[in-house]
Amino acid sequence: MGVTDDGLLAGMAAGDAQAASAFVRRHQARVFGLALTIVGVPAVAEEVAQEAFVRAWRFAGAYDPRRGAVTTWLLAIARNAAIDAVRLGRDRPYDPDVLIDMISQVNDGQTDDYPEQLADAHRIRAALTQLPHDQRVAVVLAAIYGLTAREIAEREQIPIGTAKTRIRLGLARLRSQLEVRDE
Repeated sequence: MGVTDDGLLAGMAAGDAQAASAFVRRHQARVFGLALTIVGVPAVAEEVAQEAFVRAWRFAGAYDPRRGAVTTWLLAIARNAAIDAVRLGRDRPYDPDVLIDMISQVNDGQTDDYPEQLADAHRIRAALTQLPHDQRVAVVLAAIYGLTAREIAEREQIPIGTAKTRIRLGLARLRSQLEVRDE
């Protein structure tokens, strides 16, 4: 009969590397699967799973079996680590100029599959490049990243009224350049 999860966790709490290794092997697929479900990117899910096991190692001594099974405890750690990774990803927006360059890069194999979307992407990119830098940043942060005027003001260290003006003027210029009309 093998060692129980409680036994492995007790070994981890005592600093036993073999117990930690066995614990990881036993739960790695489940932890990775949960992380992948939440973050959606395999490379990030691997990092999240690793972070979850590091946290489990660090807090193994604090585990209380009366509060739930080891698996439940570990998956809660993995879930929290995955949510932290998602939040961290949202907190690091690309520089709008870098994002515009990324939008303009098109995979050669996809150009024939989506000609209308490609044409729209080129028009939008061209229109964005015509905006003043400050307006381009505000529009990209608002429209693509979903930041509010207050969040943009904090990020750019400008008054909220200035952020609102940059967004409004930038969107108005884009509408004009793209000939968008309310119908």
